[in-house]
Amino acid sequence: MADPARARKIADRIKVIVAEYLEFRVKDERLGFVTITDARVTGDLQHASVFYTVFGSTEERQATADVLESNKGRIRSAVGKGIGIRLTPSIEFIADALPEGAAHLEDLVAQTRARDEELARAAANAKPAGDPDPYRKPVDRAEDDVDTDADSHAEAGADVEAR
Repeated sequence: MADPARARKIADRIKVIVAEYLEFRVKDERLGFVTITDARVTGDLQHASVFYTVFGSTEERQATADVLESNKGRIRSAVGKGIGIRLTPSIEFIADALPEGAAHLEDLVAQTRARDEELARAAANAKPAGDPDPYRKPVDRAEDDVDTDADSHAEAGADVEAR
């Protein structure tokens, strides 16, 4: 098992090598506007997963996937020469779902903003169901104490007389 820091460094190096190879060495017109987003290496450095995104339609994405698959051996050779370790890891290309996830989140944010605007318009003309100010206010106790004390003494006296 390799050191995790070493595995990260090798993954970063693989990412750069694959991106440079695709940009300068692959001369296939089917290769779309591809971006290498990430690379991950297993702990034993035997397998590398390379994540990529393609800007374009579904057909362009599929064509790029075919180009990557057909050039996998050449890319692996370039990686082996570039990283200089004893065993060259096998390479697997995985289409990254990041753009679709980001687009989905953007749609959710747009829907939320529209709903917030709708609620703000409804709240602008709304009136409270009860009192305009439903919160209790502190009562001035000096005036109320005199009145309530006299009332409570009178009620207490009435209770005593009734018995």
